[in-house]
Amino acid sequence: MTLKSVSVGKSAKVVRLNGEGAIRRRIMDMGITKGVEVYVRKVAPLGDPIEINVRGYELSIRAEDAKMIEVQ
Repeated sequence: MTLKSVSVGKSAKVVRLNGEGAIRRRIMDMGITKGVEVYVRKVAPLGDPIEINVRGYELSIRAEDAKMIEVQ
């Protein structure tokens, strides 16, 4: 299951980050790492971007990036 498929108002735990190089590094720099709890606050009407709470702050990420984050 990926972060993109998590419903609004639900939490999930990051299990794995897919992707390579700069994209993976950028996701990790935003604070999304293995084991962190992520709460999905909002999804834009067309599905992109997705607003999440992670490590006590709000973050908007692209749907393409959310597809690379595996959660449980």
